[in-house]
Amino acid sequence: MNKNYIILFGILVVLSGGLLFLPEKNNYVEESPENLMWDIAQPTRYISTDQVAKMIIEKDPLFQLVDVRLDYDFEAFTLPKAYNIPIDSIITADASDILDIDDINTIFFSDDDIKADQAWVIAKRMGYKNVYVMKGGLNCWIRTIIQPEAPPETAPITEFELYDFRKGASSYFTGAEISIDSDIKKSVNIKRRKKENVAEGGC
Repeated sequence: MNKNYIILFGILVVLSGGLLFLPEKNNYVEESPENLMWDIAQPTRYISTDQVAKMIIEKDPLFQLVDVRLDYDFEAFTLPKAYNIPIDSIITADASDILDIDDINTIFFSDDDIKADQAWVIAKRMGYKNVYVMKGGLNCWIRTIIQPEAPPETAPITEFELYDFRKGASSYFTGAEISIDSDIKKSVNIKRRKKENVAEGGC
């Protein structure tokens, strides 16, 4: 069995007991362990860095980003308008104010997949819907969005189209002036914490 699945299963066991200590007002309908184990195996719980970049650029109002790293890592750098809910705070009442919003997709991220996966498991076990993980985390964000590499000359046209998008996204997130085409047709205004720093650095 995959090592990550073993870790996630261990979290499930601990979480089962920990949920007993939640504030009484948070009356969660918990996900069954059987359903949760099925969901863990599904690749659809992952959102690519390209999809996240597109959502941010188009100002999609139907998603929110949650950085599950520690607060000092969050303060050093994060993605635009992300919330900070360290993984050990997912079960708190304050976190529920952010996570328990109907029709909003929540995307967890960390440096890689590990902590974000753990946050996803906790959130799913607590009954939160529409939760996802940004595949590869900030390390993948740097590699694909901030510092994209050109495909080889023999690559198919789709790889060059993706590279063109990533170059445009890189310019957008690093502050360069560029015009990025997008059909923005959203009207809902979601209030988020003001956080504008963008991840920088290597993989």
